[in-house]
Amino acid sequence: MSETPVEKEPSGQETPTKPAAKPKPPKPEDKPFPEFIDTLFLPAVVKQLSDHNITAERLERVDGQRPVVGGECPMVIGELPGGRRFWLCFSKADINSSKVIALADPGSDPTLLESFLIDEKRMSLPLLVSRLLQRLNGQKWLGGN
Repeated sequence: MSETPVEKEPSGQETPTKPAAKPKPPKPEDKPFPEFIDTLFLPAVVKQLSDHNITAERLERVDGQRPVVGGECPMVIGELPGGRRFWLCFSKADINSSKVIALADPGSDPTLLESFLIDEKRMSLPLLVSRLLQRLNGQKWLGGN
């Protein structure tokens, strides 16, 4: 027969102790930026693109010059079939930092940076992936609309 563990209070009364709560596993979004992008975000984007029968010719995390305005930043660069390219730029290596996106059709350079997910307080993997795909779909890059 198993007994509930007890503790003695200063008054001498015994009280049952509660088992220690299991620590919550860390959220995917709490991973370090490079690990989050490389192991979670990029595979999720690849999967979503494959659901549209698209295989990215390039999809990688890099530190480089921000398109249009310059300046070093961490970013995800993607190139889709036919030479369509996008840059998802972060102001720093943190998924909650401010973000901009640049797009370029085949044979052209990006000429505009657009704010990306500016109203969100807390970023999540599903939100980041869905909004990127929504933006690419808005360009009609994911198939017929």
